[in-house]
Amino acid sequence: MSIKQISQLVEEFARRKPVRTGSLIISVFGDAVSQHGSAVWLGSLIKILEPFGLNQRQIRTAVFRLVQQDWLVARQVGRRSYYSFTEAGQRHYEKAARRIYYANRQPWDRKWTLVLPGLCDNREKEILRRELSWLGYGGLTPGMLGHPSADRQSLDETLLELKLTDKVVVLIANTEDLASRAVLRKLCHDCWSLTGIEKRYNHFIRRFSSIHGAVKRAKKRDAEQCFQVRTLLIHEYRRIQLQDSDLPEELLPPNWPGASAYNLTKNIYRAVQKDSVDYLIKNMETIEGSLSGPARGFYSRFNGD
Repeated sequence: MSIKQISQLVEEFARRKPVRTGSLIISVFGDAVSQHGSAVWLGSLIKILEPFGLNQRQIRTAVFRLVQQDWLVARQVGRRSYYSFTEAGQRHYEKAARRIYYANRQPWDRKWTLVLPGLCDNREKEILRRELSWLGYGGLTPGMLGHPSADRQSLDETLLELKLTDKVVVLIANTEDLASRAVLRKLCHDCWSLTGIEKRYNHFIRRFSSIHGAVKRAKKRDAEQCFQVRTLLIHEYRRIQLQDSDLPEELLPPNWPGASAYNLTKNIYRAVQKDSVDYLIKNMETIEGSLSGPARGFYSRFNGD
């Protein structure tokens, strides 16, 4: 059964200008392809992406650029090209996946992780700022990046990848005075541009709430539509989540919509998960033939079984 709301969602995305083809492809490789452990044929990738309003030229060009940017690697077999994440691309997406699929806000221990790029040159400082912004770090002062309740594993991995471990000082600081919480909230609001993120979350919730209702009511779901809604759901949520700060509740504005957006994403994702996998297995080709089933941990996403 085709669901009208999903068709409308895909049509709206196809009309969007500009369409960031490369970003959508990263979403597909990270959310789907990487979970099946195989390189996929470009022709089958084109087939599943064309309904999103993309043509062969756009997809081929975007894939070529992602290879140049060290996100994807190609393997040639005869006249066919097969693509998968590079090791660097896989590491990047795994760091993102920890934030997307496994949100787990713990009570804040009032500690901050502070990063001082003391021996970095200007180019290295800019690269570090950009990479750490994807982990939720904000610029507390012109010379210091910081985050409360930071993911230390992702920080250590990032410093190692950038080869900046011996040029950066990492400090752990405590918030001693609870009376300063109002000041901290104001600081966080400004440093992390929370007003814009809050608006994006609320728009996301409005748009996908109707999708959730339609998916729940459907007695039978179309497998291709399940893949499409899963792809756009994660694509849109990922783009907001990676701009979000993951700040503790104590430092967020009242009624912060992040938890509602996560729960909505979880409920839709789990509803379409199995049918979308069936669609991918039937339509994606690898060097060995059909796509294999997903990795064992795939169904644990969003606290699944």
